[in-house]
Amino acid sequence: MQWVEIDSSALTHNIRQFRRLIGKNRKLLATVKANAYGHGILAVAKIALQAGADWLGVHSIEEGLFLRKKKVDCPILVLGYISFDELERAVRNDLRLTVYNPETIERLIEFAPHLQGQIRLHVKVETGTHRQGIREEDFFSFVEKIQRHPELVLEGMSSHFANIEDTTDHSYARFQLDNFEKICQKLKEHGIEIPIKHIACTAATILFPETYFDMVRIGVGMYGLWPSKETYLSCILQNRKPIQLKPVLSWKTRIAQIKKIPKGSFVGYGCSFRATRETILAVLPLGYFDGYSRAFSNMSHVIIKGQRAPVRGRVAMNFVMTDVTDIPEVQVEDEAVLLGKDGVETITADDLAAWAGTINYEIVTCINPLLPRILV
Repeated sequence: MQWVEIDSSALTHNIRQFRRLIGKNRKLLATVKANAYGHGILAVAKIALQAGADWLGVHSIEEGLFLRKKKVDCPILVLGYISFDELERAVRNDLRLTVYNPETIERLIEFAPHLQGQIRLHVKVETGTHRQGIREEDFFSFVEKIQRHPELVLEGMSSHFANIEDTTDHSYARFQLDNFEKICQKLKEHGIEIPIKHIACTAATILFPETYFDMVRIGVGMYGLWPSKETYLSCILQNRKPIQLKPVLSWKTRIAQIKKIPKGSFVGYGCSFRATRETILAVLPLGYFDGYSRAFSNMSHVIIKGQRAPVRGRVAMNFVMTDVTDIPEVQVEDEAVLLGKDGVETITADDLAAWAGTINYEIVTCINPLLPRILV
């Protein structure tokens, strides 16, 4: 048995912190892609809108359609790619589309006359990430093609930073911002009005008010996680008071078995751990299938009865062994905290990321979406 607890008051607090930063006159998009970064897309979407978000951002049509079926009726922007055969379904469900391929526009033109209402588009421009986006030299012909069809509405223009989180040197981010601003200026010169321009992510929202434009897209920060240590340090170096973020997610399970093993016993697959004393193990019913990475083998800890219990041996697909020799009176079905707080001890997503050699984003988004998310 395992479950994820979502602190609704912490989520509300974080969103209101970002709203305070950007003010009332700009739109706030809450990014709920990847099952709301592992937190549970529907519950997070509802709380985010109640807390002051105006829009929701998803990656796929499947995420957008799921929210529509659950009667979420706010503007929803699909940030990822939509295949040609799914475009009409996306439009019929009033999803905003991120576009950058001429072929996508051709397909939209084909069926647009058969629809009632308009198709709202957000053109993504290439400013230096070289992922999604249309190049500046192709941008205006792309826009003009859209403008020739009144069913297609240029509602937004966006881009995305490549190197704003991983460094305290933001010269490349400023280079990208300059590119974005140049395109904005050329739009004015061409007399083209695109009402919602957006480039700011969590780190940009924290560090650079000049990136706000008409809407900001907050992601990892709304879940109470800093994008990186470098972002926090950059905030300090700029003499800015760091935004107060509260972690939203806790991940817990219960002990499935307790066993005493003699000194010299091997633990788990590959015999990667050998007990140097008589040891009491607590076996936990989870593993890498659930998102508890195999990289945690002989590296991480869990919290049991307010004390840290080190992981012993390899993390298996469905089981983890922990050493509770020094924790008194441990019993079957006692709670074990994988991520979160118990007493004075805390294990954060950043702790787990450090043990696994990855980032906090991956830790939370990889938690099995089948696990129950419980609002607390």
